[in-house]
Formats: sequence, structure tokens, C-alpha cells
Amino acid sequence: MGVMSVLQLVFLAAFLIAANYLATQHYERVDLSREGAYTISPATERYLTDAALAKRERPVKWIMAWRKSSPFFERTRALAEEYARKSGGKIELELIDPLRGPARAQQVMASYGLSLVHDMILIDARADDAPVVRETAEGRRELNTHVKIATAEEMVIYTTDNESQRRPTSFQGEDVLTARLVEAIEGKPRRMLFLADKSRVQGSGDESPWAALEGTLRLQNIELAGVNLSGMKEVPADAEGVALVAPKYDLTDEELAVLEAYWNRPRAALLILLEPGEAPPKLRAFLRAQGVTPRRDRVVTRIDERTESTVRAAFTYGVPFLKDLAGQTTLFEGASCSLEVRENQDDLMDRRIFPIGLIEAAEGYWGESKFGDGKEAYDEREDQAAPLFLAAGVVRGAEADDRFAAGSSRMVVMSNIDFLKTTHQQAANFDFLASASNWLVGRESLAGIGPRSIGTYKMPILDAQVSFINRVNLFFLPGFLILVGAFIWSSRRA
Repeated sequence: MGVMSVLQLVFLAAFLIAANYLATQHYERVDLSREGAYTISPATERYLTDAALAKRERPVKWIMAWRKSSPFFERTRALAEEYARKSGGKIELELIDPLRGPARAQQVMASYGLSLVHDMILIDARADDAPVVRETAEGRRELNTHVKIATAEEMVIYTTDNESQRRPTSFQGEDVLTARLVEAIEGKPRRMLFLADKSRVQGSGDESPWAALEGTLRLQNIELAGVNLSGMKEVPADAEGVALVAPKYDLTDEELAVLEAYWNRPRAALLILLEPGEAPPKLRAFLRAQGVTPRRDRVVTRIDERTESTVRAAFTYGVPFLKDLAGQTTLFEGASCSLEVRENQDDLMDRRIFPIGLIEAAEGYWGESKFGDGKEAYDEREDQAAPLFLAAGVVRGAEADDRFAAGSSRMVVMSNIDFLKTTHQQAANFDFLASASNWLVGRESLAGIGPRSIGTYKMPILDAQVSFINRVNLFFLPGFLILVGAFIWSSRRA
């Protein structure tokens, strides 16, 4: 029995050691938080395995100089560690607490020429030993373009309540970290020209449609640079794309020639957002020649004897940059017109132009040609039946052939501009806008479902409930523990 007992203990120890070894090598992390606060989005995960990061000989260095007493330390630390883990060793993370390790913090800040004012993550994506700080022609000192900083202030969104108290309402750490990582690797933002003299984006301020559009593209490391198409001889060669938003006035023949010349050259990219029924004639003719025609209608349906223009739509299948969104439904509030998309037409295929619908209205909607008279009803002679597309993409060139895919041109057309308004914003629509923008500039790895802001929630509690909770904490719980202790003491004496 003694020998058997010894053998059992040895085998049990061997089993436990083997089980622990296997657990350290083969494991699965599970995020059990309600909001998935510690899980990165498919778009970010895809970028972390993309060639832009995977083929680097020198890993990207992340230095997280963050106080452990900060309210968002744990959430940011877990997020940064997930980036490092998913990158396959291409991101090296170092954690520094400026309060507990001031010497190391000062050393890092001195080497990068910074003063530690806020909690931050420093991202160093230099591919060589280039200087960290350089001096501009104006005599200003600035960081290397491959060194970026993500601060806590950028990751947390604050609002002011009725008592003039500034409180955090949501956390967008992944948005900021992915944006800074892309900026550091690429060195400078992709420059997309915004035709300011032809575009009409109403409103100003942080909650305007312009802020939503510019902010979404900025998080994709795409910079909107305002230019005037009038007087322009050609689109500059360094432009990654051209954006035309809510055009009101038509193009002149000279301006149309500039736009057509740009579209016909390799690697052109056009982002066109239209207001329903307001596509200028020459622009409409240009789009029709590419297989996408904005119709003069309004996409509506009938609900409880009333006409409803809020459109329930779904993202289509078969488009690579929409594979994460394909089949999912979304809402487009405001006004939308339908787009005629001439897919697989011989005359277009002969010119190597391939249009495809991207967002299709759900069943039950039609394109009303006489919207506004109060008697909207489907008339097959005048109105448009399904399929009704709210967005379309166009590829010019042999994108299916790997030998010529890099030289193909791309276009995205949307017939709704109201989705940018604060009151009409849907997360899926902004995922589509971000994915389409990345597809236009040839950065497909960032296309897909993007990060979600993590919000804070308030629990409304009445004064009577607060008093009851205080009594439980101050009297009932201590009293219960005293009774338990007295019972145990009495039983031991007995």
C-alpha cells in the first residue's frame, strides 16, 4: 500500500505538471464582459496580421506610460496587451507606471523629447535608427513621422451634465490606438481631396455632418484636404482620392473634363455622397456612363396608412470589403433615392467597367416618383420596383487579375447624406463608410466591422432606496457578522 500510495502521488504530480504545461501552450481567451470591452474588432485584428505589420523586420515598440491609479488603466492595459498578442510578436509592449517607476519614465521621456503630462501610449514604428526628433525648416522641433502618441484624453469622451460636472460617457480606446498605429506605420495620412466649391455639407461644430465625415476618415488615417475644382487643370498626383459631398451646382465642361481625366487614370478613387433628387445633370451623366444612375425618386414604404421614408436596408454579398457586413441590416433615416446599377452589362464590360450594388433596400419599399403630394402609392408605370440600391461601387480595370489589380480605379456612390447627422447615426453605416474609404485607397485590411465605443451607464435610484442601501451597509451587514461571530464563539465555549 505504501508503494502504491507513492506511485499515485508521483502520477498525480506528473499529471498536474503536464496539464499546467499544456495550458500555458494551448489556451483560449474568452471575453465575458457584457460589452466585449477586451475584444478587438475584426477590422483591427485583420490589420494586425496584414503585410504592413507582418513583414516588418523591426517590431513596433509600444510604451504605455500610465498611472495604475488612473480609472481607465486596466481597460487600456488589457487592450494594449491584446494588440501585442494578436500581432504575432510584431508589437513589443512595455508598461511603465510614472509614479512607481519615475526613473524609467524620465528616461523614456528624455529619449523622445517629451514631458510626461498625461497618461499615454507612445507608438514607435521607425524601421531604422532615424532620429526621434527632427527640426523643421521653420526651426520647430517635432517627432519623427513614424512616432505617434495616443493620450487618455483622446480615448475618453466627456460630456457636461446638468450640474456642470464633466463626466466620462464612453471609451474609444481601440479607435484611437488603431488610428495611431496606422499613422505611425504609414508615416503620414492618406490625402483625399474634398471639392469644397462643389460640395455642400450643412452645419458646423462637433456634432455636424462634416465633423462626422471628417472624423470617420481621420480615424482611418485619411485626411480631407479642401480644394476648389474651379480653375484646377488636373488632380494632383499625390491625391489618394477625391470626395464630392452633396453637390448642389453642376460641373462646367472644364471641371467635368478634369474629373473624367482623373477617373480614367490608374488607381483613381472617387467618393460621392448625393442628396436625393439633386444630382446635377452633368454629374448624373458622368455616373450613368459608369453604370450607376441616381434616380429622381424617394425610397418609401407604407406603415399603418402613413408614408415612411426611413429605409431598412441590407449590405449585399459578394463584395470583398463588405464580407463582415454582408447580410446585416441597417437603417437609413432622412431622405434616400434609389440608384440604378447596371451590373454585368456587355457595353460596360467591354470598357472594363464593373458596377455592383452595395446596399439594397428591404422588401416592401419602392421608389416614389411623386413624393410630397400626400398620395404616395406604388404605381408600376411611374415608380421604381425592387431592387432598390442606396449605395453602389464601381471598379474600372482588371481588378480580378493580380497582375493589373493595383492599377484599377474605384468609386463609391451613396444616395443618402442624412446618415451623417447626429440624430440619424447608425454604427453599421459608419462601418460601411470606413470600409469603403479604406477600399478606395487600397487598404482593404482595415475594412470590416470596426471598434465600438464603450459607454458608461447610470442606475437611477430613489432617495428612499439610497437610504435603505446605507442602512444595510452600516447596520444590517455589520450586525449580521457580529451575530455569526457570537454564535461561533458560543459554540466553541460550549
